[in-house]
Amino acid sequence: MFKKKNKDAAEKAPETPKTWQQSAKEWGKSIIAAVFFATLIRWLLLTAYTIPTSSMEGSLLVGDFLFVSKYHYGARTPQTLLHFPLTDHQFWGTGIPSYLTWIQLPMYRLPGISSVKKGHEVVFNFPADSLGHPTDLKINYIKRCVAVAGDTLQIKDTQVFINGKAQENPQHLQFLYLVYTKGNINELFFDKYNITEYSKFIDGDQEGYLMHISEATAEQLKNVGNVVRVVKNIQKPDNYDASVYPHHPDFAWNKDNFGPLVLPKKGMQIEINAKNLALYGEVIQKYENHRKVSIENNQLLIDGAPVKQYTFKQDYYFMMGDNRHNSLDSRFWGFVPHDHIIGKAAVVWLSMAYNKPLSKRIRWNRWFKTNFTK
Repeated sequence: MFKKKNKDAAEKAPETPKTWQQSAKEWGKSIIAAVFFATLIRWLLLTAYTIPTSSMEGSLLVGDFLFVSKYHYGARTPQTLLHFPLTDHQFWGTGIPSYLTWIQLPMYRLPGISSVKKGHEVVFNFPADSLGHPTDLKINYIKRCVAVAGDTLQIKDTQVFINGKAQENPQHLQFLYLVYTKGNINELFFDKYNITEYSKFIDGDQEGYLMHISEATAEQLKNVGNVVRVVKNIQKPDNYDASVYPHHPDFAWNKDNFGPLVLPKKGMQIEINAKNLALYGEVIQKYENHRKVSIENNQLLIDGAPVKQYTFKQDYYFMMGDNRHNSLDSRFWGFVPHDHIIGKAAVVWLSMAYNKPLSKRIRWNRWFKTNFTK
């Protein structure tokens, strides 16, 4: 009987309290495990992205929070090994780099379930990032893919043609319009037509607003009482714009009239001449991963040896924003190399209108939106 009582007492005896060292150790293990699995998911499957600018306005809005699928095109193996987990190129809210470049590895892509296709909204590392970041830590951009490797792209009066065929425009495509009005317009007008980008202008004895709007909205505004006329602001053909790729006077292109331009494809061979060096010389120098490349007197030198013909080592894409007159895209800085591709826009999981009152700030109608490619 006494033995049984002693046994019951032992079983019911309170446990010895954990020391703070033991608790800290358990919390540390949990945090390390959580960071490990979050990093694994972020590398292989999904990463988060927030729309920072209006370059995709209409299709993707400033304040949209996205999940970006990496399994569609295949995740890339890390290039920068010494990189703080769950950060991009700097620690959150600071200008302090979150990586060291002491160890740089070759980058490979794992198998995916799809290739990059025309119409996809694609997140990629900004090729023209001039801050010196490694490829996998360059600033992230999101644009719509309008042409893939091997395509011939041309833009005529804002209409995109691929291989000579006019392409179907995105549903919410926007351009800059001059909307001439009788006097001022109040805020209710802009809210009614979902116009988020506008500014007042005065043209001699006429006045109005510069508005980034869709063609459908432009047609609606033509029937509004105090609107005098609506004019699409298009640059004329042969109106050379030095800010437009390839930044060469022999190609009198602008953002509305561009090309024709053939997109480099892996295995595609070109003759080395003045024209091709103007179009593709920068690509070969910056993105083809040669140790030493130079261009001298219209001659391409690779590792000091002159090259008469060149064969491209990877595919390239042409990306444009749906807000065509307010988008810094491939028309200005050129192609997106395949090794810069991060993933495909998958789903909006939250959308915030920061310019609205708190009661109207959350855009409930955009939650779990997925039909981007229309």
